[in-house]
Amino acid sequence: MHIVITGGTGFVGKALTAQLARDGHRITILTRHPDTQAQTPGVEYVGWFSNRNRMEKSLDKVDCIINLAGESLNEGRWTAKRKHRILNSRIKATQSVIAIIEQLETKPNVLINASAVGYYGMSDSKIFTEESSVHANDFLAGVVRRWEEEAKKAESYGVRTVLTRFGVILGNEGALPKIMFPYKFGVGGTIGSGEQWLSWVHIDDVLGMIRYAINHTEVEGPLNVTAPRPVQMKVLGQAVGATMKRPHWMPVPSFAMKLALGEMSNLLLKGQYVLPQKAQNKGYTFHYPSIKSALESLI
Repeated sequence: MHIVITGGTGFVGKALTAQLARDGHRITILTRHPDTQAQTPGVEYVGWFSNRNRMEKSLDKVDCIINLAGESLNEGRWTAKRKHRILNSRIKATQSVIAIIEQLETKPNVLINASAVGYYGMSDSKIFTEESSVHANDFLAGVVRRWEEEAKKAESYGVRTVLTRFGVILGNEGALPKIMFPYKFGVGGTIGSGEQWLSWVHIDDVLGMIRYAINHTEVEGPLNVTAPRPVQMKVLGQAVGATMKRPHWMPVPSFAMKLALGEMSNLLLKGQYVLPQKAQNKGYTFHYPSIKSALESLI
């Protein structure tokens, strides 16, 4: 297949590109800085928002587009300016992808568009699946809702559209190294109340579910990319400490997190219990269904 990826130089994008290249696919990465990327067999880096002529020549016979582009949520406080960038980066990237689809003479078979479990809002008691009806009004839920609305415009061109609602992705980049950091110095502990649910997923299952969505035409619409066994934050901390053979004893109170991170602290202090119902119903087999097996593979 010829697979086009935006956001291909990020944490998930790099891992996905490497996996799809190993699978034998032809990969085109749309990036603002193609000249800074190391050349990789089977992978072409093309300027995005800069060199339209070259981009159009590279986008021939596209089978699949994977849109992962968007500014990171966890790099600094959510000031008004950062909130604007978080939203605008996702909307602008997705609008560009829809414009590409519109211009392609032969439309791709599928668009896989990144999304997030933030769509469901925060709750300590509700269980969310792809069929859940929600009316969350917090910042992140609003971003995700508008993001998905843009992506669903691909359906009007006959393109199967999958909205991959990512949970907290555990890998050698992203959230896990930050969670592990205090444990390295023997001062790890429960964050906030510890009762908040964390809908997590191993990076290998992120790649697996994306590949599954590419190859299974019956998969469309929202797809929760989470492990089947969410854990409470205190359980995650205990598991990290046990895996690292470090103590889990020093709590981090909610007020300290709010003071340090502001509204962004909601990512850690509030949570949601999200199940990958569609993936399980469609027959996807998880590599790492439990937090214990996931951490043992990563730490």
